[in-house]
Amino acid sequence: MVQVRVAGVALDAAQQHVILLKPVDAAAASGTILPVWIGAQEATSILVAVEGVTPPRPLAHDLMARLVEALEGAVERVEVTRVEDGTFFAEVTLFTPHGLRVIDARPSDAIALASRMGAPIWVADRVLAEAGVPDDVTEEADESEKLDEFRRFLDDVEPDDFQP
Repeated sequence: MVQVRVAGVALDAAQQHVILLKPVDAAAASGTILPVWIGAQEATSILVAVEGVTPPRPLAHDLMARLVEALEGAVERVEVTRVEDGTFFAEVTLFTPHGLRVIDARPSDAIALASRMGAPIWVADRVLAEAGVPDDVTEEADESEKLDEFRRFLDDVEPDDFQP
């Protein structure tokens, strides 16, 4: 497993939202970033949490976090465990008064919850090897060049490109 962070959310050429997960330890994945296609609402929810914005009314993931806390639980970690036919799968590990519980989840929901609760996000080595792409973009010095290069990459990539 490789610990990652949310590096950003972008739109691909088809105007679909992509969350970009980057290893916390650059040496751990040798310049790889993991793009995961998600829905528009999930993208908004993740951005709200990552940027520390407080919405006027709680979003669904805010409710999830409040429920976990109200039940005296905590999110221990989130793991993106596998990718099958272009679909990513994740698990949320909860600490509860009754012990650890592992719950199946969509990566977008799991990451939105982890972002709110300060929980670490992990990606299975195999997922990163199968679906990760080179992170040459973030190695450049000029921020605008990085964004332009990444946009060109997103224009040419399709979710089917990540199927094994």
